[in-house]
Parts: sequence; C-alpha cells; structure tokens
Amino acid sequence: MPRAFLIVLDSVGIGGAPDADRYGDAGSDTVGHIARACADGRGDRAGLRQGPLALPNLARLGLGLAAQGAAGAIPPGLAIPGDPIAAYGHAVEVAAGKDTPSGHWEITGVPVREPWGYFPVAVPTFPAELTQALNARAGLPGILGNSHAAGVAIIDGLGAEHVRTGKPICYTSADSVFQIAAHEESFGLERLYATCRIARELCDAYRVGRVIARPFVGNAQDGFRRTANRKDYAVEPPGRTLLDELAASGRRVVSVGKIGDIFAHRATGRELKPGGNAACLDAALEAFRALPEGGLVFLNLVDFDTEYGHRRDVPGYAAELERFDARLPEIQGVLRPGDLCIITADHGNDPTWGGTEHTREQVPVLAFGPGVRPGSIGRRETFADIGATLAQHLGVTPLDAGTAWH
Repeated sequence: MPRAFLIVLDSVGIGGAPDADRYGDAGSDTVGHIARACADGRGDRAGLRQGPLALPNLARLGLGLAAQGAAGAIPPGLAIPGDPIAAYGHAVEVAAGKDTPSGHWEITGVPVREPWGYFPVAVPTFPAELTQALNARAGLPGILGNSHAAGVAIIDGLGAEHVRTGKPICYTSADSVFQIAAHEESFGLERLYATCRIARELCDAYRVGRVIARPFVGNAQDGFRRTANRKDYAVEPPGRTLLDELAASGRRVVSVGKIGDIFAHRATGRELKPGGNAACLDAALEAFRALPEGGLVFLNLVDFDTEYGHRRDVPGYAAELERFDARLPEIQGVLRPGDLCIITADHGNDPTWGGTEHTREQVPVLAFGPGVRPGSIGRRETFADIGATLAQHLGVTPLDAGTAWH
C-alpha cells in the first residue's frame, strides 16, 4: 500500500492569484521577487548569503516552470537544461482571503465558502464588548495594543509596559486573527494559553479564524524575543478533510509543525511540534521512515512566513529557501516505491511587498516519488486538487472537492 508525504512551505507563493487585485496584491510574487532581488544584489547579507538564488533541487523538480505558469516567466536562476523530474504545476485558491487555515483546509479538500470575519483598521480595532468580556472572564487588568500591528514591532514597543502592568498585548492583522502576546515568566505561559482559550470562545461570534498565543521572553534592556511556544486556536474545518478520511480508514497520520493547531487537532494523529524549520523537517523525515503503509506525514514549515515573510527580510527568506533546497535529497531518499511526496504552499508572503501581511498568490505543486510520471499538470483551479490526488493515491474515499491529476 502506498504512503504519502505532504510538505507545505508556508507562504512560498509563485505569483499573484487571478483575483489578487481585490486584495491589493496584484503583481505580488514571493519566489519571483526574491530571485530577482538576489540577482541584482538585494538578497546579499554578509555572513548569511550572497549571489543569485540557488535552488538547484527545487528547479529540477519544476519550480521554475511552475512559476512560469503562474507569473509568466521563469525566475532568475530557476531554469534547467532538459525536463524536470517531477509532476509540476500551479494552483489557485478558491477560498476567499489569504489565511493559513483556509489554505491548508483547501489543500485537504475543504475550500472555505463563507468569508471570514476581520477587524477594522482602526484604533481601537476590537469591539468594546469583546475586550470587556475577555478582561472579565480572564481576570485581566486591561489590554494593550488593540490595533493592527506587526508582531515583533508591537512586542518591542509595548513589552516593557506589559511586564509593568500585567496587561497582555492584543493585536490583529489583515488576516482573520486575534493575537495575544504575553511574557512567559511575568504573565505565565499557561495563563496566556488559558486567556487564548477564552478569547477563542468569544471570537466565534465574529467568525474569526484563529486566536494565536504569542509568548515572548526578555527585558527592556536586552530586548524581547518571541519563543517557539506559540499556539494557534483555530476553528474546526467546516467539512470532511483528507485527514478525517484517513482517520476513518484507520490510517496512520503524523502532523509536524503547526498542522495540529491549524486543524483544531481534529484527525491530526500523532502531533510533533519542534521549533524551527530544520527541526520540523528532521522530525518529519524520522516519522516518514517509520510510517506504515497507507499513512501520511503532513509537514508545515512556518519559518518562511513568520521569520522572513512578515518581517520583509529578503536575504533571510532566500537563505531559508536555499537551506530547504539543500535537504531535498534527504526527502527523496526516504521515498520507497509507491510513495508520493507533494511540495506546495498555502498563500504568499512577498518580502518585497508593502506592509507586513500575506499576499494573495498562486502556489507551486511539485509531486514526485518512485514511479511518479514527471511533466506538467498545468494550472489547478483549486488547492483541493492536491487533497483529491492524495486521497486517490492512498486509496481512501474521494473528497467532496478537487480533481486528481493522475
């Protein structure tokens, strides 16, 4: 019986979606703009990386050709002599928005048909009844922030006041999200999680997709830094996902990174959540080596998004792509005859773009493994084609959305 390895390179988009103009993202292109920046020197950073973007393994899988299909041109450095070794294409998101949950849910066969709730760009941004209820139920002396903000910047700006007053830092973004940042020691990590669980209940009435706990440590003198103890409290997917189908069929699922949080821990099997892309990939490879027939390892690599995309860090993003590319032979090495690996993304986060938010982009679809026929699979009209293909490959009941390409 075959196995499957699904890898989501969080935010690694390859060109604006057909409706990107509705989101202010027409012309966005995460991989293409990073490649162009590296080609002209804007991707250089002393001690980190320099020169053209070097992704030889992803290019051989067909990343450059997938990007050409999405954005009209092969990004600098991603052309290859000859044919790719994977099935390659690009996918368009059906769901409205550019959120992490909706992207992942659609990948697993559940496009979100109803729009999320968002908080307005205003100060204060949260409804008074929401913050009053949170203060009362969580026993808070009040909150700080109450605005749209970038996470690192607002913690730097309000961290000292938070420690002094005990008021957590609450903020949002262009995503459907309520984020709460608090100091792990002075406020307490478990207290932060408990506060977020209360906020999750309160945010249901506003159709908010996620409440995120953003713990940090440090002090005003030496600076504050976020830790790996983040937790996402998401609503459950509104339909039957590939994970649900695998669970119903008694298959083994291993979820690595923040997959468990994204799916509200429903049918996510054994959950592994080490800190950082490298550690997550290590854990996923180890899990896949031991995976029984018919199983799935589902990996999210979030650092592309949180550490580099939102921070608009072009050299850092480029270096992280190159680090992942260097490990592709390890991924190929764990695949047995009959196995299928698919590399994709959930949205874009163009580090050359204005602001600090996700960008509405198409995503790459790179499918490979022993016996997988290479070549173009063209433009997929929904991310759900990925879930449909995996369901067919693993021999479980077809999902309600998506069309398999083989």
